[in-house]
Amino acid sequence: MQPGGTSGYRGGDGRLAGKTALVTGAASGLGRAMATRFVGEGARVLLTDINGPAVEKVAAALGPAAAGIQHDVINPAQWEAALAEAERRFGGLHILVNNAGIGAHGTVEETSLEDWRRVHAVDLDSVFLGCKLALPVINRTASAMGGRGSILNISSIAGVIASANLAAYNSAKAAVRHLTKSVALHCTKARYPITCNSVHPTFIDTPILDGMAPDLERQALLEKLGRQIPMGRVGEPDDVAHAAVYLCSDEARYVTGAELYIDGGVSAM
Repeated sequence: MQPGGTSGYRGGDGRLAGKTALVTGAASGLGRAMATRFVGEGARVLLTDINGPAVEKVAAALGPAAAGIQHDVINPAQWEAALAEAERRFGGLHILVNNAGIGAHGTVEETSLEDWRRVHAVDLDSVFLGCKLALPVINRTASAMGGRGSILNISSIAGVIASANLAAYNSAKAAVRHLTKSVALHCTKARYPITCNSVHPTFIDTPILDGMAPDLERQALLEKLGRQIPMGRVGEPDDVAHAAVYLCSDEARYVTGAELYIDGGVSAM
């Protein structure tokens, strides 16, 4: 399997039939895997990514149930445009997956203020903007078309377990974890038919690993990372995509403010 690919998924049981979704960072990695599985489960999906041509190509390969647009997730105006496109093309929005993110290495002493702000802008501010701006659209869709909506925020096991050399990334992903709970409670208090949950993967075989050890060949890197995980291997994108389908389906209608660890046992150590 290629980095950021899927494990040969070809179809599902229509667990997301009738739903519309927006998935950020969907040109590769987890975003592409989740969008692919959502389409296979009957959803119509707007894939967004800062790399417009790449995400349009991925969407085209998924067929008429998918569309792709360029989207800088730290730009509020582009969020508004993406949400408007989801309404224009699909008639509304039931599901938002805040997946776009970047990795960063460095201790608190090594991390520059510029890098700190960049990581928090992409990995945290984008989630704030997505939740804030999508909630009215999802609520409006659920009210008009029936059913319920969901927001899924992609955090990381690094948002739960800290590392000395991931200062900015630990901070941003931990904040996503807690923001998710705040959004979930806001929705219950406002009586919105919307759940909000987070997933926390460990190392997954996606392009985000490319910069971790430039001196190692990829297979050697995967083996090295796998030795840090009780199950003995890094995860595959579909390990996260399976969970995303559940949390965004009506099967999870009573699950909100929850965090699901997809970490091969790391959090049990």
